[in-house]
Amino acid sequence: METGMEVDIVNAIRKEDIFTVDDIYALADGERAELLDGKIYYMVPPTTKHQMLVMDLSYQIKDYIKQSNGECKVIPSPFAVFLDDNQKNYVEPDISAICDMDKLTDKGCQGAPDWIIEIVSPGSRVMDYFTKLFKYRTAGVREYWIVDPMKEQVMVYQFEMEMMEQYTFGEEIPVGIYEGFFIKAE
Repeated sequence: METGMEVDIVNAIRKEDIFTVDDIYALADGERAELLDGKIYYMVPPTTKHQMLVMDLSYQIKDYIKQSNGECKVIPSPFAVFLDDNQKNYVEPDISAICDMDKLTDKGCQGAPDWIIEIVSPGSRVMDYFTKLFKYRTAGVREYWIVDPMKEQVMVYQFEMEMMEQYTFGEEIPVGIYEGFFIKAE
């Protein structure tokens, strides 16, 4: 039965723009964004509490690595992480620990870091708890921490062991990739 109305199926399907790492590098000076599956997510400046947590946790990790004569590197944001080779995934985790020095280049980390810590901010809640959780797991990150200063909790995902544990601020939290290492978020 003909209705007299033709539907152009090609035009009915909305084409979404797919961005690449080149688009990230083309952003205006001072503008920061991440790229997940070709979609750009703009970033707002972090709060003072956020930055204090990044510094404190980074220091604890770096100190442990140094005291243990470890070879891993801990690098806080802004630091480029290219999760795969397809040029459609670029993130700047709050803290990255990389143990395979072959992944480090002048541009950042080529491939998944061993350990990523994200500090939740009001605008990043969905990204940190859902989008990045899935993306980091599939990219090969071994351990992922979500530090939530508003809830004063830390979610620890040890992907290799398929474990998830929850801690509160002030508790000693075991680090899965380093046996015998515990740190506190405060």
